[in-house]
Amino acid sequence: VQLQASGGGLVQAGGSLRLSCAGSGRTFSRSDMGWFRQAPGKEREFVAAITWSGGSTAYADSVKGRFTISRDNGKNTVYLQMNSLKPEDTAVYYCAARSDYTWRDYDHFDVYDYWGQGTQVTVSS
Repeated sequence: VQLQASGGGLVQAGGSLRLSCAGSGRTFSRSDMGWFRQAPGKEREFVAAITWSGGSTAYADSVKGRFTISRDNGKNTVYLQMNSLKPEDTAVYYCAARSDYTWRDYDHFDVYDYWGQGTQVTVSS
């Protein structure tokens, strides 16, 4: 699976962005997916995850109610809709795919096998 993240940019606090993660490979549509982010000087942290079917989703407490993860397997794409953005959301955002067909530990970055290159999101105050 190869992943390409896009959609980042500079936005004012309170604004919105939609990130996209385009995947290739036969197993993309059967892969659970996650979004993580990493701010300068901080560790990579979990943002959101979605099962291969889109039937289950999960969010970090810090983004719950503001961010929405979704996917379109027909387009091999996963999305992260980000609303009510805050300066503390500033980070490089990464999409990731896992190939073990389990929902366990979805918030642990080390269970994901494939990573996109990251897209920068900057929220100004």
